[in-house]
Amino acid sequence: MAAIRGIPVILYDRVQTGTDDFHAPVYSENPVTVENVLVCPVSTQDIITDFQLYGKRAEYELCIPKEDSHTWEDRVVEFFGQKWHTFGIPQQWQESQLPLAWNKRVKVERYG
Repeated sequence: MAAIRGIPVILYDRVQTGTDDFHAPVYSENPVTVENVLVCPVSTQDIITDFQLYGKRAEYELCIPKEDSHTWEDRVVEFFGQKWHTFGIPQQWQESQLPLAWNKRVKVERYG
């Protein structure tokens, strides 16, 4: 019997590199590969609800491994050879209450 295993996803982590002439922060995006991320299509009901709530069309939901400590809110990610944008606040569960390897999830929309 095969174990459940996710795929590598590239997360573009934002790092502040300075400020502009108006003192607004300037960021650079550094790609980081996060292993073992589950990628699941969202249901039709989720697509409708997310569009009504956020004005965004969710296409996939990412399940993030327990050991990951990156920020997933409002980030660009890359998988399946395409770029996506996370939206909404990632949901997180108590690690000790989940028997599997994932405890966070976040939805993504098509980017670009």
